[in-house]
Amino acid sequence: MKIRNQQIKTRRTRTRPNRTQRSERRTDALSKERIVEAAIDILDAEGENALTFRALAARLSTGSGAIYWHVADKNELLTAATDAIIGRVLTDVAQDAEPGQAIRTFALGLFDAIDAHPWVGTHLFREPWQAAMLEIFEAIGGRLQALGVPEEALFNAGSALVNYILGVAGQNAANARLLPQGTDRTAALGAIAASWTELDPARYPFVHHLATKLSDHDDREQFLAGIDLIIAGIGTIGRTDRGS
Repeated sequence: MKIRNQQIKTRRTRTRPNRTQRSERRTDALSKERIVEAAIDILDAEGENALTFRALAARLSTGSGAIYWHVADKNELLTAATDAIIGRVLTDVAQDAEPGQAIRTFALGLFDAIDAHPWVGTHLFREPWQAAMLEIFEAIGGRLQALGVPEEALFNAGSALVNYILGVAGQNAANARLLPQGTDRTAALGAIAASWTELDPARYPFVHHLATKLSDHDDREQFLAGIDLIIAGIGTIGRTDRGS
């Protein structure tokens, strides 16, 4: 009887993993990709202030320690989430596309991504030299080189495009956050346009002109029109230099 009990005990010990083994298995199953995707879900639904390691652990049904195994702090998590969103935009641009069209496609992709994930724009401006920003500059700069932009003009041309893209996308995302969810965009813009028309037309003649276009304009079309203007202007750089 004594031997039988000992055999049973031994068998149970062999089939039950110890705490360290359970921890290792949980850590292996909880990849950094899963953590980043869960962080993106929280950021999109509730904003940056809601992203805490406690909230993330609850969503992933794990402990905070398992998350710290992959990510050191919230800033690193925001950076990884931003990298993931920008990476998706980059993969949507055809590698064999004509350079000008590739810039338009990439720019519009960034515009839509920041519109859908406003926290991306905030984080990019907070740390302008992070990896995601370098990827953006590389994607833009490589196409500018393919367009034949002179070497001495590349820095200014690339900066103008990136600043325009991120500035407009970030501003639109900020405007969207100011409006209560469910607000009718046309009605909201119409109210702003109406207030502009009440201004003195002698002092604000151009604002009065803008008021006639504000309520029914398309943000994406307006954004792309700006990209086209910048690309057209960049295209004149070499010709201007040769003619001088």
